[in-house]
Amino acid sequence: MTLSREELAQMIDHTQLKPHAPPKKIKELCEEAIAYNFKAVCVNPSYVKLSSELLKDSEVLVCSVVGFPLGSIPSDVKAHETRRAVEDGAHEIDMVLNTGMFRAKEYDYCSDDVGAVVKAASPEAHVKVILETGYLTDEEIVKACQLCVEAGAAFVKTSTGFGPMGAFEDHVKLMRETVGPDIGVKAAGGIQNVRDALRMVNAGANRLGCSAGIAILEGLNWIKYSGGFMAEDIPCHECPSRAASMSKQPKEVYMYYKEKCRDCPYKEYNKFYE
Repeated sequence: MTLSREELAQMIDHTQLKPHAPPKKIKELCEEAIAYNFKAVCVNPSYVKLSSELLKDSEVLVCSVVGFPLGSIPSDVKAHETRRAVEDGAHEIDMVLNTGMFRAKEYDYCSDDVGAVVKAASPEAHVKVILETGYLTDEEIVKACQLCVEAGAAFVKTSTGFGPMGAFEDHVKLMRETVGPDIGVKAAGGIQNVRDALRMVNAGANRLGCSAGIAILEGLNWIKYSGGFMAEDIPCHECPSRAASMSKQPKEVYMYYKEKCRDCPYKEYNKFYE
């Protein structure tokens, strides 16, 4: 896929979710979003109102996270967070799926959880659901995508950036295959450069959450000078199994990725990373 600088910029949610970020960092974020014509800024709820005021004369959207980063708060609290964010000017809501309840197969609870946020956001804002794919097997990612779409989500999203894994092509492809062409797929977590960004887009993402948006756009200018720009010397570097960690993931999920790595056809590179 060939993208112009403008097209790529319109896929980027320029993000600042660090808990220690002061207001001046949000001001810088919004100024950069205007200058580079990013699709949106993504901020913590306490900065939605400030961001909305700073961006009121631009076309840049304001995205707020909800239930972030763990997703484990009650549904009514997520709904309250959502209503407040929308009142403060949010156009988009990135909520976190309750992965504990989901992995326990409490699907009705999870569907109602997503539905409560969708209802609280409507009609002013649409909802992206963060799956935190590093806690899930491929089969669970498929089920989570189906559940979120049925509950009214406009997007499914890979990661918070605070979990055990960031965005990987394998997960993005699986999510796109599951939700089809009419639902958005947002890749987030560890997207540091234009190569990372284009890989996610080629895999099926139509939105990217990252703090490196400026570096990504500037990197786009250099692609023409590197014929092997998208090449990867070690296939393992682009595999989710490389990021698997027993200390960060449920044991059965860790073992799931470990077994995938052991069966990998790239035997010469087949080293499982702790």
